[in-house]
Amino acid sequence: MASKGSSMSFSRKSYRLTSDAEKSRVTGIVQEKLLNDYLHRIFSSPEHAPTAATSRKPLNFQNLPEHLDQLLHVDNEDEESQGQVEGRLGPSTVVLDHTGGFEGLLLVDDDLLGVIGHSNFGTIRSTTCVYKGKWVYEVLISSQGLMQIGWCTINCRFNQEEGVGDTHNSYAYDGNRVRKWNVTTTNYGKAWAAGDIVSCLIDLDDGTLSFCLNGVSLGTAFENLSRGLGMAYFPAISLSFKESVAFNFGSRPLRYPVAGYRPLQDPPRADLVRAQKLLGCFRAVLSVELDPVEGRLVEKDSSEWQLQGQPTVLLTLAHIFHRFAPLLGRGRRPPPHQCPPLVQRKVYLVEAVLMSFLRGVVEAGTPAQAQSTVRQILDLLWLFMEDYEVQDCLKQLMMSLLRLYRFSPIVPDLSLQIHYLRLTIAILRHEKSRKFLLSNVLFDVLRSVVFFYIKSPLRVEEAGLQELIPTTWWPHRSSREGKDSKDVKDETAEEHRRRRAYERGCQRLKKRIEVVEELQVQILKLLLNNKDDNGGEASRYIFLTKFRKFLQENASGRGNMPMLCPPEYMVCFLHRLISALRYYWDEYKASNPRASFSEEAYIPPQVFYNGKVDYFDLQRLGGLLSHLRKTLKDDLASKANILIDPLELQAATMDDLDEDEEPAPAAAQMVGVSDDVNEYAVALRDTEDKLRRCPKRRKDILAELTKSQKVFSEKLDHLSRRLAWVHATVYSQEKMLDIYWLLRVCLRTVEHGDRTGSLFAFMPEFYLSVAINSYSALKNYFGPVHSMEELPGYEETLTRLAAILAKHFADTRIVGTDIRDSLMQALASYVCYPHSLRAVERIPEEQRIAMVRSLLAPYEQRPWAQTNWILVRLWRGCGFGYRYTRLPHLLKTKPEDANLPSLQKPCPSTLLQQHMADLLREGPDVAPSFLNSVLNQLNWAFSEFIGMIQEIQQAAERLERNFVDSRQLKVCATCFDLSVSLLRVLEMTITLVPEIFLDWARPTSEMLLRRLAQLLNQVLNRVTAERNLFDRVVTLRLPGLESVDHYPILVAVTGILVRLLVHGPASGTERATSVLLADPCFQLRSICYLLGQPEPPAPGTVLPAPDRKRFSLQSYTDYISVEELAQVEQMLAHLTSASAQAAAASLPTSEEDLCPICYAHPISAVFQPCGHKSCKACINQHLMNNKDCFFCKATIVSVEDWEKAASTSTTSSAA
Repeated sequence: MASKGSSMSFSRKSYRLTSDAEKSRVTGIVQEKLLNDYLHRIFSSPEHAPTAATSRKPLNFQNLPEHLDQLLHVDNEDEESQGQVEGRLGPSTVVLDHTGGFEGLLLVDDDLLGVIGHSNFGTIRSTTCVYKGKWVYEVLISSQGLMQIGWCTINCRFNQEEGVGDTHNSYAYDGNRVRKWNVTTTNYGKAWAAGDIVSCLIDLDDGTLSFCLNGVSLGTAFENLSRGLGMAYFPAISLSFKESVAFNFGSRPLRYPVAGYRPLQDPPRADLVRAQKLLGCFRAVLSVELDPVEGRLVEKDSSEWQLQGQPTVLLTLAHIFHRFAPLLGRGRRPPPHQCPPLVQRKVYLVEAVLMSFLRGVVEAGTPAQAQSTVRQILDLLWLFMEDYEVQDCLKQLMMSLLRLYRFSPIVPDLSLQIHYLRLTIAILRHEKSRKFLLSNVLFDVLRSVVFFYIKSPLRVEEAGLQELIPTTWWPHRSSREGKDSKDVKDETAEEHRRRRAYERGCQRLKKRIEVVEELQVQILKLLLNNKDDNGGEASRYIFLTKFRKFLQENASGRGNMPMLCPPEYMVCFLHRLISALRYYWDEYKASNPRASFSEEAYIPPQVFYNGKVDYFDLQRLGGLLSHLRKTLKDDLASKANILIDPLELQAATMDDLDEDEEPAPAAAQMVGVSDDVNEYAVALRDTEDKLRRCPKRRKDILAELTKSQKVFSEKLDHLSRRLAWVHATVYSQEKMLDIYWLLRVCLRTVEHGDRTGSLFAFMPEFYLSVAINSYSALKNYFGPVHSMEELPGYEETLTRLAAILAKHFADTRIVGTDIRDSLMQALASYVCYPHSLRAVERIPEEQRIAMVRSLLAPYEQRPWAQTNWILVRLWRGCGFGYRYTRLPHLLKTKPEDANLPSLQKPCPSTLLQQHMADLLREGPDVAPSFLNSVLNQLNWAFSEFIGMIQEIQQAAERLERNFVDSRQLKVCATCFDLSVSLLRVLEMTITLVPEIFLDWARPTSEMLLRRLAQLLNQVLNRVTAERNLFDRVVTLRLPGLESVDHYPILVAVTGILVRLLVHGPASGTERATSVLLADPCFQLRSICYLLGQPEPPAPGTVLPAPDRKRFSLQSYTDYISVEELAQVEQMLAHLTSASAQAAAASLPTSEEDLCPICYAHPISAVFQPCGHKSCKACINQHLMNNKDCFFCKATIVSVEDWEKAASTSTTSSAA
């Protein structure tokens, strides 16, 4: 950058000296004596005591380079000794041996220091080994899974099953299983966690090997190591799939240096000494001020220093940075790929010198002072260093900052995280540095989203949570609806005191975390700054450009897997982004009264189709964008001249980007902790109950129970404090409001888009997906501390979401299968909960009717399982014996599952049931098409179920050991559940509109009733037969078939029969009875089975008590009312009497008079014009799908009644 001597020149400005005293007052150029004192003060040698002013050699800018050469001189011996160290073999720059020193598949970082396991148990070693002396290296644990870290010799042979420590002369520490390994294994050390530093120490003088965890010694692990000729040890690691670590052999300052032990890679001592001396000179410049008027030096605090443009100070700084720049940045002509020694030297110096200095600036002063000082330092860097040198320095600085922030331990006051974030803010406040980092580093080189994440401490003690939350408390049993099952008013005084103390501790923790969160939001505000001073592309524009690419890479996991951002990082980033976005939105509103507040934000639908915003390849509601532009080109042309409000577009350019991040995926973290709390709380209560019941004489049992009680209490204390941390960082009230705001933005966006008609198809699918996921997150994951009912406008928002789901789940403009399924599932979940079901009932009547009409569309035209589930939920609580939340037999066999929060109490909707009844009555084709599709699906589902249980039974009866495929069991159970739900829909239909089956004035009623009777008899016969296939499979109680039992399917069939035979009008009951008895599959024994009777009772006798070994509805008094049981008994008596009368009145029928199709009913219809005959049931069912004759394939024009007497008149009906 400059040459030595008097002819020194600078690339930006040139300075010259003068001794003119008058000029010094104007320009700030000082006199020789003051300059001499100033330069001696700045460039004094710390090794020599200060000498008297008269004995010092005068200093000026002409002889300063020579003085600097002497000041920065390093003994050649020290400089040349690097790399030539006794006891070490291999390159002086130590990296992982990615060419030959590995086993298995591994992903090694570009710097050859980080590694990710990509196979079962991969192993890799370093390029350098040691055979004498004391050595240490550090490993940063990025994930806390299965790994073995230590040392091995070159003769060790590893494979996918055996790694470091599993062979002779290899030694390892495993913090996942808390063991040490050398062929055999024993307990050793402590458990490690992500972010921990493991120091691996080997003493080849004494033959010992030990480990440290975060600087704390774990003790000697191995002794009597093999030494001597040919014995040298390499750092090595074996790690399982997706586990990751980063090594530090000395390329960066050791986090926890150990006295007497030397890192495998020597630090750049000579450059380090020079850099520290130059930094000392720079500190002196900051703490000394020239007073040319008084001719003296003034000592000042470095935090008060201001760059005032004095030539003397600038020239002094130019000399410092002339020597400093080559140490921190790249050379003038860097090679295409810099060699590792050069890169690692820069990394070491930046972290050891510059980072330490800047951290000291931040920690010493107030945030304002620190920002001012850092800004001026960056100004000097850009002024006196070449651009490429500053850029390389900033890149290394941000990489070090990110690494230190991510992996620093959580201390009680979060001071480490706060200091790193404040330093990041101070750097980003410098406009030129910010733009460079945004353009080239933050998204291109770093995973900068890490800056917005607050990791959860796995060690409660180190994070100081015991002091912050001295009293622990845990909810008894929370539900995903956000409420505690135990009411607060039922608390004891002690429980109330503990809960209040716990909540106060949580508030203290939350206040500390909010400091960090506010700093993270400040970073985003800087990145979104749209008012830069120096022109060029605004920071906001650069950020949005990079952010869009970041979203594109992370959307649906389409980027490079190791570089994808974990969900927990994305959720924290989402919250900070929403805070920054709303800040700028409302700031814009303050200066533009016509704009809307962020509370009213939405995305203008025009941006979806006018090309103003690129949504890359995200799926649109109507399909591919190219297809939509072709098919809707006329609609697009009609909208071409519509102008967008500039205020809307300004808001949209920021808002449309944050929608792609979904809040639900990170919920597993808290749900897992919450479930652990519930599990241990139950265990603790059980143990305390056993303690109270245990006889005092059994001291051995008392001792064991007391020990268990202590273990459970300690675990609960730990988990409750962790739960407090997760609540404060992820599930606080503010986070809930963020997700709620996001939900409302998406709702308004969908509503505005819907008004565009056919152009609604251009909307990206994720707006609907995020609305669904946001509601799911609010409902499921913020309890029990926060509830949706607390949110402003909660009822209105529920109603608006209900209207969107009700309208769009069957919207023809939406063609994507996945989004249609998501909408259907969301609606199915919506009607399960009372609050959301009431919201569905509050939407406008025409929308409710349209929704029900879509639900009643024929099942063959679309996926029908979710539709049927919605109808079942609307009925549940009204059907026969259909008031349970958990099947009775599961309560007996698995009582611990009875309180699953997803099992909600029945909440039927009489309003929607009435809409369904009105629609089934209104048109001649609605009811037949719907019911025929239901009957078809029931026939299919039950037939598939029977076929599968036959295969399962055959496999179970084989003598050889067989395993039934779990997928087959799941499909079998699903078919059974579908059969039950379809039967319940039929029960609801018969209850609401019985005339569809019983009013034979309707053309399709008789056929529907006969089909229904046929299916009911088939189900009853299969399920109630003695020692039949169904019985045998149920008694097996196979995992996956827990829901398969007699009760759910038999009560559904019973409900239908009771509605037909007991509740219907007399004429309808007579018709239903005759059809049921006329079906050849009818067996009265199946009806008797419902009440536990093997045979029909004699007329007039009282039913005996049921046999407990047999199924009987009378055994389920908690689920079936007395009135319902009386109706079953009435139905049995009615069928018994009717069956006897039918048997007495029936006349023998010749084979010639039987229907040649079913051989069950007499011939009653003749086809025209061909004249072939069958019973009416067979021909009516056939004509539903086919107009050709059974026998001759002639087209049937009409069907006429037929009687044996030829003179009988006929009545024609159109086919």
